[in-house]
Amino acid sequence: MVFLPLSKPLHRKWGLAFLMFLLLIAWLQWRWPRPGPLDPVWQADAPQLTLKGRLGARLQQMSPSGCRSLLLLDLPHSGRSDLILPNCGPWQEGWRVQVQGRLQKPSSAVHPLLGDGGQRMARQGIFSRLVVTRVQVLDTHQPAILRLRQHLSKKFQQAAGPEAGPLLAALLMGSAVVDLPEQLQQQFRAAGLSHALAASGFHLTVLLGLVMALVRGKSASLQLTAGLGAMALFLLLAGPQPSVLRALLMGAAALVIKTNEERSKPLGLLMFSLFLLLLWQPAWLWDVGFQLSASATAGLILTAPRLEKHCHALIAVPLAAWLWTLPLQLLHFGVVPIYAVPANLLASPLISVLTLGSMASAVVALVLPPLLAPLVWLLQFPIYGLLLLVKIAAQLPLALLFTGRITPWLVLIFSFGLFPWLLPLHRWRFYGLMAIVVASIWQLYGLFQDQLLLVHQASGSLLIARYHARAALITTDASGYSCLRAKRLQQGLGIARLDWLVLLDPVASDAISCWKQLSGLVQTMPQGLVRSDGLSFQSMPDSPGAGILQLGKKRWGIFPQPIINNNAELPQLDGIWLGRSPNARELIPIKAKAVWVSGMKRNNAASTQSRWQFTGERGSLSW
Repeated sequence: MVFLPLSKPLHRKWGLAFLMFLLLIAWLQWRWPRPGPLDPVWQADAPQLTLKGRLGARLQQMSPSGCRSLLLLDLPHSGRSDLILPNCGPWQEGWRVQVQGRLQKPSSAVHPLLGDGGQRMARQGIFSRLVVTRVQVLDTHQPAILRLRQHLSKKFQQAAGPEAGPLLAALLMGSAVVDLPEQLQQQFRAAGLSHALAASGFHLTVLLGLVMALVRGKSASLQLTAGLGAMALFLLLAGPQPSVLRALLMGAAALVIKTNEERSKPLGLLMFSLFLLLLWQPAWLWDVGFQLSASATAGLILTAPRLEKHCHALIAVPLAAWLWTLPLQLLHFGVVPIYAVPANLLASPLISVLTLGSMASAVVALVLPPLLAPLVWLLQFPIYGLLLLVKIAAQLPLALLFTGRITPWLVLIFSFGLFPWLLPLHRWRFYGLMAIVVASIWQLYGLFQDQLLLVHQASGSLLIARYHARAALITTDASGYSCLRAKRLQQGLGIARLDWLVLLDPVASDAISCWKQLSGLVQTMPQGLVRSDGLSFQSMPDSPGAGILQLGKKRWGIFPQPIINNNAELPQLDGIWLGRSPNARELIPIKAKAVWVSGMKRNNAASTQSRWQFTGERGSLSW
């Protein structure tokens, strides 16, 4: 065999390509977020730390009293820090404050279904968290763009009401910068219309369409200037979100090509925009919003034109976007809105009208405020039509299909099976169908497996028991924050509704409604038997909070508090959970019957330190 040497020009090309590859890797490594030398994370061992800076995000309520925000640091520090505030005070985004508290590194999530915790924050350039004990306001001056956003949101709410006003503001500026009611956001997600509340390419398309219609027939330079000005205004109102920047890059490139009377290539524009964005911020590759935006746009470019040959464009567009984002929904959320396509079909005209109406209302609110109320009155018909449509779609039977979050490998198999049907790959469709069937059967098999899942957190623990696709929950923390975590676990595990729920903690008045959304049967410190098919919890009369959890044929002892009972006899158990022991994070299988030890004395006085002793897989344990 004879090997011919490469010619010198080809050799140079390969060498240049390899050099460019090395430079690209070095650039991406340099651009990847990491703490700088002045980041406060290097002082995480200090007992108390004082930081100064501006609040860079709206306050988000975490618990009945606590709130969360972001601090853009001033010298002698730099970077950003996550703030855990003791209460939701009068502080607002943009205020300059001085905060004092205990600094810590953001911890990893207590369970994969609850997010990746510190890693997600690190990708956003946040490497420290301050648990605040004292806040001092230094300056209440806010940047002009924040004042403009707040002014428009306030005017919309005054003119349209507490529900329709934030909706108009979100259609103009996006839900990332508008405080929307949580119930309204849940209804839009259930209807598959959450994209309407996020600033994206759809809103920019409506804005550019209006502006270009106004300057039609004018000079190319005027059209280009008007289009770029509209995009700059959109960026100011919505903020530099990944989906917004992608839409702006594609819009700017398409606008330049159009004004030069050249035909644009949408797929090339998309790839070029994504390349530039990831070159500037490579960590955005893991941003869920960025992934969904890029996938939906690819679907509109590659699949929608082919679907239009078989159905109307009004159906082809939402169907293509839904199919391309389906694998990501399964990966990140574990739930699929079944009526997303028909809901988008009916809602698209209303959303278009309201998006234009919100833009017109913003201009009127700034230029002629007295005319805002009549304009909003004209918009109330499409507003309440959209709200009615969303509520009906969210309340329909099986509005949400709880599939459970799928592992990345299973998502790859599912995507491999889906793409031959979305792209012109007819020869691969049979194999694609087989891949979809295999992935679906595998996930369905996992949903019907019995499981006992313990998630331990600082305020308490959540114990989820699953039996043949049914589930129940026992929790030692009944706060609203714990309820929100339980909802995320329920959705991630593919549980549509819990059979029953036991709270081994007094319920806060503001959290009981949240727990009732998870199950129709909520018991607080039950005395007796709570049961459903294959699942039951039998309380111990002499031991408040303790009980026996029956999961199929398995019996587990639940003891969140130390128990004092000289005559107690522990039945034969398959395992035990001791909520206040060093092993509270674990469910411990039992090989031998537990032994009750009582009557301990110390200084001639009865001791309250009674304990359990038993033998588990890791040896003897006392409590």
